[in-house]
Amino acid sequence: MDRTANPSNDFPTTDLDLPRLYEGVRTRRIASFVIDYALVLFLSVPAAVLIFLLGIVTLGIAWGLYAVLLPVIAIAYIGFTMGGHRQATPGMRFAGVHVARLDGERVDPAVAVLHGVLFWASASILTPLVLLVSLFTARKQLLHDLLLGTVVVRDR
Repeated sequence: MDRTANPSNDFPTTDLDLPRLYEGVRTRRIASFVIDYALVLFLSVPAAVLIFLLGIVTLGIAWGLYAVLLPVIAIAYIGFTMGGHRQATPGMRFAGVHVARLDGERVDPAVAVLHGVLFWASASILTPLVLLVSLFTARKQLLHDLLLGTVVVRDR
């Protein structure tokens, strides 16, 4: 596996084994989660208003969309941000981290969405205990990172 700089990637994966790339990553991931969660909730407000208005027009039928509102917004948010050019959500950018694949390829929107879905599934089952996995991995990976072959590293 060649880990040389990928010219199509702003964050080359020259050596994902450097310990300095993982210093403070766990804390930064927690901070980015809080920021991203707040942003998804903020984005859901105008969508909820729109669904309310559609519900009035459709005699209540559109109000069924409330059941999928947050998951749809979160999936779109993750797909467009983490799967985008910067390989990070706004919360991750604020915290100074981004996601990288161990094979050196870019994280595409499908992998980004799967990353988010697996995180939510593991967090739903394991609650905060999901963070314990990062205590036993050299790269501070969580369960979904191990499954997808990704790491979260500090920006250079």
